[in-house]
Amino acid sequence: MRAAIIGGTGYGAIELIRLINKHPYLEVGSVVSNSQAGNNFSESYPHLTKIINQPLVSFDVERLVKENDIVFLATPSGVSSKMAPELVDKGIKVIDLSGDFRLRSQNEYETWYKHSAPEEEYLTKAVYGLSEIYEKEIKSAAFIANPGCYPTAASLGLLPILKANLADSKTIIIDAKSGVSGAGRGLSLTSHYAEINENLKAYKLGAHQHIPEIEQVLSDETGDSVTITFTTHLVPMTRGIMITAYVNLTEKLSTNTVNDLYNKFYENHPFVRVRPAGAYPSTKEVSGSNYCDIGLHVDPRTNRLTIISVIDNLVKGAAGQAIQNANIMNDWDVRTGLDSIPMYP
Repeated sequence: MRAAIIGGTGYGAIELIRLINKHPYLEVGSVVSNSQAGNNFSESYPHLTKIINQPLVSFDVERLVKENDIVFLATPSGVSSKMAPELVDKGIKVIDLSGDFRLRSQNEYETWYKHSAPEEEYLTKAVYGLSEIYEKEIKSAAFIANPGCYPTAASLGLLPILKANLADSKTIIIDAKSGVSGAGRGLSLTSHYAEINENLKAYKLGAHQHIPEIEQVLSDETGDSVTITFTTHLVPMTRGIMITAYVNLTEKLSTNTVNDLYNKFYENHPFVRVRPAGAYPSTKEVSGSNYCDIGLHVDPRTNRLTIISVIDNLVKGAAGQAIQNANIMNDWDVRTGLDSIPMYP
């Protein structure tokens, strides 16, 4: 299948190209960048010289549908809301990596994203692509809203204990840390070397656009109205997300018991790895891979569970999960093209 990529010069797009290039059933098709149309792709990314030698093209719905079998949108929020509906109406499979179709409420989208919301018809059509949780829905979908990076790590870390009704859903605190690539390739003061090097900063307290996405998933899966305290931090590294979540347990449990629960929950999901009791993952241990690694600790003194969940924000948090969803949509083995060993060190 030929895979078109829209937003061709961003980090999400380049990660899609890296993964598609080794996928046995996908090949790189049209790469769209309205701002750099006509330029050779390797001019933006010289490391692709003699690997991907093709010109970037402008957005043209008719040509994209004619020349490709599936479309990945790796655009900033507010852009795909205009492009995706045109593609969906043409009947081509679409996986959107932006945040435009993740929230079902138009009002919530406009409140948190500060853009005009997509039409409600397309919010309803989009299937939320958290691969391990919504595999059945993804399998029959033609339009996927790929989850955000923070929501992926947070949801996979929290859902097993919440769905078992063993934790108080009103006490969830999530401390989140991300590498600088999560801010995208565009220049900004936030990601300026002198600002982030040897520095650690919190940002968007109480205002991060991933808050309603996390709450929506947790509420849907528990049947309860879940609210969270969510604080994000930018750390001086390129890749990686670490979520440290804290939740009060409703029963006296041991770490071993919780570990058994998580291992059972994810036993048929190869990209979630639960560490043994007393072992906790680091971001380097999933770098460049589609894995989500989870470590767990119950403090018997407070009866509070601490959950460590780590992913590569560009892979499991974006392009890797998009490929995983494409695999599910096409009834391929979920690991196809994604079985790379993490890069270490």
